[in-house]
Amino acid sequence: MKSLTLRNKKTSWKRSQNIGLLYIAPWIIGFLVFQLYPFIVSLIYSFADFSIIKTPEFVGLKNYINLFTKDRLFYHSLKTTFIYVLIAVPGKLIFALIIALILNMKLKYINFYRTIYYMPSILGGSVAVSILWRFLFARNGLVNILLSKFSIAPIDWLGSPDVALYTISLLKVWQFGSSMVLFLAGLKQIPGELYEAAKVDGAGKIRTFFSVTLPLLTPIIFFNLIMQMVNAFQEFTSAFVVTQGGPLRSTYLYGLMLYEQGFRFLKMGYASAQSWILFIIIMAMTALVFKSSPYWTYYDDEGDF
Repeated sequence: MKSLTLRNKKTSWKRSQNIGLLYIAPWIIGFLVFQLYPFIVSLIYSFADFSIIKTPEFVGLKNYINLFTKDRLFYHSLKTTFIYVLIAVPGKLIFALIIALILNMKLKYINFYRTIYYMPSILGGSVAVSILWRFLFARNGLVNILLSKFSIAPIDWLGSPDVALYTISLLKVWQFGSSMVLFLAGLKQIPGELYEAAKVDGAGKIRTFFSVTLPLLTPIIFFNLIMQMVNAFQEFTSAFVVTQGGPLRSTYLYGLMLYEQGFRFLKMGYASAQSWILFIIIMAMTALVFKSSPYWTYYDDEGDF
């Protein structure tokens, strides 16, 4: 009887395991076909002279050597991308935190406001919104029309090399919804007793923010920083749709260069080498943030800070 019960339990466990594998099978197949396979193949192609119309020819480190020694656009796009990341990521996080603080207040129709403020995160990365951005910031666009109402001269947002990169960075900042939701969730988790204690000690709102709110939000800041930094380094849509890399290549991001090499000039091997350089840069920057996190990130179980 005991043996039969044990056998039935094993059969039930195997059945549950098979059902679980069946549910997760689409994800596993998608991961293997659309992520792992291209990941491995791109590494192989990075050591080859390969285009869509001809058979790959092994060339060793030639693609990487050409990148670092002959391709001037490589360094230019890297510089532009780093500037873009330094503008867009902090701007997005700061803006998202400010909006989260506002939406954490007890206001009427607050759930409606939270939904409205989250919408840019859903729509912001689409090609349609990038086209809309181009029209908004055109020389005769809505933004300049509004500025003219205050007697401010029109600004060539997309035609000036000094301004264009900031303009497409604003599009990234505008997509603050996902970061804002995480900040809002973090604010909800901060114990009210800490604010009461700060108030008793005579701390004002600014002091309370920097002594209570900000330290307790550092784990979420850390997570948002990693995610937004990784996404910003891979940015392509805004540079391609809004400015096409211009003017004078002032918005020529690394993702746009990679796209042109692979799909415009059909240098798939060269583009694969570029993608692996980008992968290494992202990994290095992520490791740097992780290395620095113990010095500025506070967790509740660490005790005093």
